[in-house]
Amino acid sequence: MSAPLRIAVNGAAGRMGRRVVAGVMADEGATLAAALDSAGSPHLGLDAGDLAGVGTAGVLISQSIGAAKCDAVIDFSTPDGLMSVLSSCVKRDLPIAVATTGLSESQIDAVRTAAETIPVVFAPSFSTAVNVAMRLTALAAQALKETPGGADVEIIERHHRFKEDAPSGTALRFAEIVRDVMGQEDFAHGREGRPGARPHSEIGLHAVREGDNVGEHSILFGMLGETLEIAVRGRTRDSYANGSIAAARWAVGRPPGMYGMDEVLGLK
Repeated sequence: MSAPLRIAVNGAAGRMGRRVVAGVMADEGATLAAALDSAGSPHLGLDAGDLAGVGTAGVLISQSIGAAKCDAVIDFSTPDGLMSVLSSCVKRDLPIAVATTGLSESQIDAVRTAAETIPVVFAPSFSTAVNVAMRLTALAAQALKETPGGADVEIIERHHRFKEDAPSGTALRFAEIVRDVMGQEDFAHGREGRPGARPHSEIGLHAVREGDNVGEHSILFGMLGETLEIAVRGRTRDSYANGSIAAARWAVGRPPGMYGMDEVLGLK
């Protein structure tokens, strides 16, 4: 029997980070090697398992990966938090699964640069259902791009009130998939006033923030006489946590490069 995969979690005190900690602790093939959070976090020094509500882990939340012995890192933090742990991963030759969204272009460039040295699984969502929905969206876009009268594409995403970026990184990825297949270049972020008739050159994006919604995405293809909707709805954060653990496990031993969940799930 192989040794358990030693995983460090960056952003371990956050809502998603706590679920990743819980997922690692519940996984017989993994062990929690380190739990990281920002320097100003009020949770520094607390046991990561106790904070996650799953029992004592024996791993305290710290601000640096330090000399912790680990095989892979999962990042559910902030753009700045990602940049901090990314440099440590490069120095220590550790693969990383990056789930943080809302990155600037320069930060995305930093992730690409890191992928020249280490394996990076970079995905807007680690949910299995979301990634299958992305493949279905590409298939629908291909089939409908020449439909008579054209297909109007609208993307609606719903998340909890605490989410800081809008639209979600997942919604933007759905829009990019449609754009790459169907050719619409204009992303319309909501509408107001009298914008006039809807042009076929745009993809509509709408962000809803409410309560504790863990994430829903609907991709609408509106034609003359009928509508196709691809919808994916998260019920708990565990779907994202489990996907990130699978991605970290998959990345260990891979050559340097930028990977996505398509590779992890064997979709391409």
